[in-house]
Amino acid sequence: MYAFSDEDGKFAVRTARRVVEEYLKTSSVPQIVFPPKFNEKSGVFTTISRYPSHELRGCIGYPEPVYPLKEALVRSAIAAAIDDPRFPPVRYEELDGLVFEVSLLTPPEEIRVKKRKHLLKEVKIGVHGLIAERGFYRGLLLPQVPVEWGWDTREFLEQTCWKAGLPMDCWLDEHTKFYRFTAEIFEEVEPRGDIRRKKL
Repeated sequence: MYAFSDEDGKFAVRTARRVVEEYLKTSSVPQIVFPPKFNEKSGVFTTISRYPSHELRGCIGYPEPVYPLKEALVRSAIAAAIDDPRFPPVRYEELDGLVFEVSLLTPPEEIRVKKRKHLLKEVKIGVHGLIAERGFYRGLLLPQVPVEWGWDTREFLEQTCWKAGLPMDCWLDEHTKFYRFTAEIFEEVEPRGDIRRKKL
């Protein structure tokens, strides 16, 4: 059972694009009337990619439901466009060659296991996203990432450690906490084109 309808997803993606276009053009955020569901707190990520290569151009979001979805979506869309430290800020002229994707997240839950190798059984590729955390180090990978890269569960755990700035075998260390979450993902088929629910 989906928490968000296809119409919710289409609205989220169109809103992410609209917010970025307006912000890059005028440095302001457009006035948007959100559906009531978007008043509820939810984690969200906005991903911007080049079309048709799907080369990543920016991806930032909020894994925890700390903001109402309408606020988190606006913040993540702008941040993905201009604040991802891996890339230069998106320019307005680029937008015709970029596609937007929005991931609507469930709250992360800690994965508790008696033996660290049991993590391999608790993580499902194409279902779960992961967060690795130890001390000040924290890294997140969305559920679509291991599918797109063809990783198995061990590689997914290793790459999440790496994303957190930790050794790739840190998942075997009991001091490293892992959290899993799921996501409903909606994406533009082409720039400003149809929007579909992404199947992993």
